[in-house]
Amino acid sequence: MSTTESDDVVFKALGDSRRRAILDLLRPAPRTTGEIVAQFPDLDRCTVMQHIGVLERAGLVIARRRGRERWNYLNALPIKRIHDRWIGRYAAGAVGLLARLKEVMEEH
Repeated sequence: MSTTESDDVVFKALGDSRRRAILDLLRPAPRTTGEIVAQFPDLDRCTVMQHIGVLERAGLVIARRRGRERWNYLNALPIKRIHDRWIGRYAAGAVGLLARLKEVMEEH
């Protein structure tokens, strides 16, 4: 999969608020699938599993079986790659612009 295709999959995965909420749940520590499902009482288990599957295909979640439990881990590297490629480049320009604006304002 090319970098562009990989980015597309990550952006699609991040495009849904429920999937972002799942990632937020995984940020402090891994969770079992059952624990994740319990956090979404308005969704059935199958739907939550489909959302986790999208996150797995994007590389944002890594699942490991331990006995009968399926543990889900956050993998933030795809988000960092997007940050470095897209956000970081634009943020650097914005910081430079703000620094110049500050200088101009201080001169007056």
